[in-house]
Amino acid sequence: MSTLALYPDDVRRQPHAPKYAGAYDAMLTELCSELFATLPRSDQRRKGLEYLRGLLGGQGRKTIRNIAALIGGSATEQSMHHFISSSIWDWEPVRQALVRHLVRIAPPQAWVVRPMVIPKGGRHSVGVDRRFFPALGQVLNAQQAVGVWAASDEMATPVNWRLHLSEDWLEDDERRTRASIPDGTVPETLGDCAVGAYLDMLTTWDVPVRPLVLDAPETDTGAIVRRLREAGVPLLVRVSSTFRLTAADPALPGCRAEGVPAHQIMGAAAGMRRPVMWSDHDAAETLRTSMSTSVRVRMPARGPRPVRALGQAGVGDLRLMGEWENGQSSPTALWLTDMTSLHPVALMQLSKMTRRVDRDFAEISDQVGMRDYTGRSFKGWHRHVTLASAAHAVTALGRAGRVGRAGLGYAV
Repeated sequence: MSTLALYPDDVRRQPHAPKYAGAYDAMLTELCSELFATLPRSDQRRKGLEYLRGLLGGQGRKTIRNIAALIGGSATEQSMHHFISSSIWDWEPVRQALVRHLVRIAPPQAWVVRPMVIPKGGRHSVGVDRRFFPALGQVLNAQQAVGVWAASDEMATPVNWRLHLSEDWLEDDERRTRASIPDGTVPETLGDCAVGAYLDMLTTWDVPVRPLVLDAPETDTGAIVRRLREAGVPLLVRVSSTFRLTAADPALPGCRAEGVPAHQIMGAAAGMRRPVMWSDHDAAETLRTSMSTSVRVRMPARGPRPVRALGQAGVGDLRLMGEWENGQSSPTALWLTDMTSLHPVALMQLSKMTRRVDRDFAEISDQVGMRDYTGRSFKGWHRHVTLASAAHAVTALGRAGRVGRAGLGYAV
């Protein structure tokens, strides 16, 4: 996945019709009637539709200047900049409308939480910091956000975003004022962002409960798991090989000490591996086989633990699932879940939802300019990614065959 690819700064205007034309245009018009129902003024609703057309039809980077050039030239740029960066319309109802639409038209099988890195050239874009990204193995000057995706076997669409803001940003009054960061915003870890982005949806948007699949390697996994379990969320969380757990399986007597690294537990369970077949939707529905096993574990006790008989299940028990691909001697992925009764094939297929997200991010999100906002405004960034998510949804629904001659909801 070309997550760090940057587009050229110039935009070559094309004489032919933009790629959203035709069947996608009917979809766009109908979707916008739902998305922008809460915008009080007709000119705001019109600009929302125009911005989406610019994201879908423009070439190169999807900056406000380039979108305005596609729509109406330089005279449009100032009003479009105001609509995105300075207007008062609230992006949250637009995101809620997008979720409702997707739940009705393309029901998700899971909610997937993934981080997004946005490289930047300067230091003034809201939230930008220079930091080392372990998952990428390099130091970058970048923004970092967390997205929640509605995912199924056939498509994935981002529906909510949370921008990570460090203490350096939130304790600097000048930078905070310049970016118009809301007063109630407080410093968060990346893990706080990941959990908060999903729980905000769950508690206030009336979304259906689905398994939450989370792959965010730079987060405090233990804190995330505890918060999600307290909220009653069915979870599948990728963990590092060094993440410490306590084996609760009587078949692994050598790993029953408090806080054993996950790779050690999986190493002891390697003899119990079995082949599991799963569908690779990146390769024309090819069936692939991995070796996998899972064992009962629990989080290390933080205080006195009730005594129970060896092998007796308890409310704190989880399952640690390991996957070995391509004959590897060590697990290629380790997942922690509280869905202990789910079949191994179902768990494996859920874990592959992150691949669907990564693929659709590369093939759709980057093409509609998800990371292209160049302004300094906190509100402007949120409005841009909200509309880019809607543009992503239009493309994803069209590719999945959810567009008919009469508009939305009719399979081709």
